[in-house]
Amino acid sequence: MSKEIPIYQIDAFAEGDFRGNPAAVCPLECWLPDSILQLIAEENNLSETAFYVPEGEGFRIRWFTPTVEVDLCGHATLATARVVFDRDENHGDTLLFHSRSGPLRVKREVELFRLDFPCQPGKVCEIPDLLLKGLGCRPVECLRSDDYMAIFASEEEVANLEPDFRLLTQLDGRGVIATAPGQDVDFVSRFFAPSHGIDEDAVTGSAHCTLAPYWSNRLGKTSLTAWQISKRGGVLQCETERDRVLISGRTRLYLQGTIYVQ
Repeated sequence: MSKEIPIYQIDAFAEGDFRGNPAAVCPLECWLPDSILQLIAEENNLSETAFYVPEGEGFRIRWFTPTVEVDLCGHATLATARVVFDRDENHGDTLLFHSRSGPLRVKREVELFRLDFPCQPGKVCEIPDLLLKGLGCRPVECLRSDDYMAIFASEEEVANLEPDFRLLTQLDGRGVIATAPGQDVDFVSRFFAPSHGIDEDAVTGSAHCTLAPYWSNRLGKTSLTAWQISKRGGVLQCETERDRVLISGRTRLYLQGTIYVQ
């Protein structure tokens, strides 16, 4: 007899249809074996599939790329919040998620959902040769947190990058953030994580845990508007508060259905 698992696909940080970053969300009554969770994520073939289970006054959330489980994911948490609020209105305006990165809260604010995530500032480092060759363009500065962050002088430079993903796969760490001052927003970015099965992510909320504190300090402001300039694109409103980053965005429901697992 097959097990039926609900599935939703939500476009997160989306300003319209077919924009932002699509994530799959699967509510569970109890945890399935990790191997099954990974196979579901591989079958979905999206940058992230989120699974959640009720725990205490909140939920335990886990995120899987098509190849690996990750410690933190912004857009799939935003998508999960949309699903929880749509399925059950008895949670007030704030949700608590327990995760491998500690407690995460999401607040519903009219049309926006606001993530409360840990601040992950980067430290200035030497530019790795693999990073330089992999991006094909020298940044003016390089920082390191969970990801390498390459800072460029202009939005045009970031938009024109044509990475060699084979080389970037060989870097240690999760991925590579490329960023620069924005023409119409405070800053722009792109995110590459080929070692995790994602050559280029459409919109990466967790990368803004490193981006927001850097640009907040550089621009001297705590409220910032960001644009991830992938093909689909996504807009994020960021605020820095001590050791936290608040990241807000809109969501769009794309589909819902059922997964059948034998």
